[in-house]
Amino acid sequence: MTLRSAPDRLLSVLAAFDHEHPALSLTDISRRAGLTLTTAHRLAAALTDWGALERDESGVYHVGLRLWEIAALAPRGLALRQLALPYLEDLYEATHENVQLAVRDGGEVVYTEWISGHSAVGVHIRVGARWPLHATGVGLALLAHCGPEFQEEYCAGPLASFTPYTVTEPARLRRVLAEVRRTGVAVSSRQVTDDALSVAAPVRGPGGAVVAAVSVVVPQADAQVPVLVPAVRLAARGISRALGWRPTKEP
Repeated sequence: MTLRSAPDRLLSVLAAFDHEHPALSLTDISRRAGLTLTTAHRLAAALTDWGALERDESGVYHVGLRLWEIAALAPRGLALRQLALPYLEDLYEATHENVQLAVRDGGEVVYTEWISGHSAVGVHIRVGARWPLHATGVGLALLAHCGPEFQEEYCAGPLASFTPYTVTEPARLRRVLAEVRRTGVAVSSRQVTDDALSVAAPVRGPGGAVVAAVSVVVPQADAQVPVLVPAVRLAARGISRALGWRPTKEP
């Protein structure tokens, strides 16, 4: 049996919480973290004292505000969201559809902001949600600008399928990524749900590297891609400029 280090055990307590399990009893923490009840109790108490966890009157634990304070310091988290929000709001006003901002974490896309239209198409997205890169518009925009070695490793699979339209063939995914680089936008149609289409564009940091992606998600049946592309590009360019990026030449 492999011995787990103290930091590993501590992190396993925090990792026990997710969107499906935002509130856990001590027994739940012990089971989900793979720890004895005694160890789980000791670590949960330490985390509660520090503020990473909070314990309510019924004895159930929740993620504490101290973690939010620390997470707010992440350059790709709250700081990016604050700079991007005015442009995301402009994109929403122009479309009245779901607007999203996301960053890459390994082979997944992580959503850092989401503005939902009142009558927009339903999407399986929330702030903090993760999806494989190849299945979403923002993910394709990010993957297309990763290094060649990472792209090749990712395209080699396995590539998860969510609908009959999800791109799961490596050769086809490579062609899709090449088209994203050529056009500057990613179009993902019915890959996660069979009724939605997203148009996404990359967001660049001060040095020109792609650090995020912005998208709009619309009903697939009513999608007017040629109309959406300029609006999404404009939002991505505005966020990039707010981050300090300057193009070498204006279009």
